Amino acid sequence: MTNDITEFKATLRVNATAHRTGLHEKLAEMAALRLLSHPFPAKPRPGFSCVSAFHPYGNEIDTRQLLGKLAGEGWTTCLPVVVAKRQPLIFRRWLPGEPMEIGVMKIAVPLVSAPEVEPDVLLVPLLAFDKAGYRLGYGGGFYDATLTKLRAKKPIIAIGVAYAGQVVADVPHEAHDMKLDYVMTEKGIVKCV
Repeated sequence: MTNDITEFKATLRVNATAHRTGLHEKLAEMAALRLLSHPFPAKPRPGFSCVSAFHPYGNEIDTRQLLGKLAGEGWTTCLPVVVAKRQPLIFRRWLPGEPMEIGVMKIAVPLVSAPEVEPDVLLVPLLAFDKAGYRLGYGGGFYDATLTKLRAKKPIIAIGVAYAGQVVADVPHEAHDMKLDYVMTEKGIVKCV
């Protein structure tokens, strides 16, 4: 059964990547701006005030403007850094406009001198999602390992960021696949059920 799911996910990744590329070509600029217009599903408070986004890679929605808006609302902001495959990500403080360096997988990351922090809210990239909150990622296991580690320590909120057209009827999932609490798209925020 696991091999069937693994193979199905691999095929779905190819199709979902091509589909997201088409959406990105049509909607990229508008979608990044529309993210700013949605009420964020959490407010910063003592002990719950750090949010992570992601630096856009390939055809992902750009979350940097949203991160800047959240910083203005009192959130401590950060970006993820890949340490090793299937290992939890670490997070370093970062504000849009601050210097960056190229990290693993040629993704821009905060400088190694930036302080490490632990997010309470994670904005998560994805290739496809379903309304139950399951996401199809790139297959590296970074966010599943990260969410597992953080959820064992404290309450967190995981928010997928995607184009509305990336929704599918059902994302195949296994026991290690972590669910999202919300999905944020250019059309609004959906609470996963």
